[in-house]
Amino acid sequence: MDWKIFITVFATVFIAELGDKTQLATMLFAADKEVNKYLVFAAASGALIVASAIGVLAGSLLSEYINEKLLHYIAGIGFIAIGLFTLYRA
Repeated sequence: MDWKIFITVFATVFIAELGDKTQLATMLFAADKEVNKYLVFAAASGALIVASAIGVLAGSLLSEYINEKLLHYIAGIGFIAIGLFTLYRA
């Protein structure tokens, strides 16, 4: 196992998910006294796993048709565009 990649991906996803809408929604579900907290944890974890699997599959498929360097540029431009849009709307 390549621990450097594992730690990089783990840290990136962990930091990106802290305080986002998904975590806030999960917190609100868990705040309900009548809801099983383990069920909320299992459902939220399962959803993140499925979303991550879709990302891995999409990245694998795209890398077969598009150069990896170009994909990095596209992703970077996409993140910058989202940031600029967010700043514009604020």
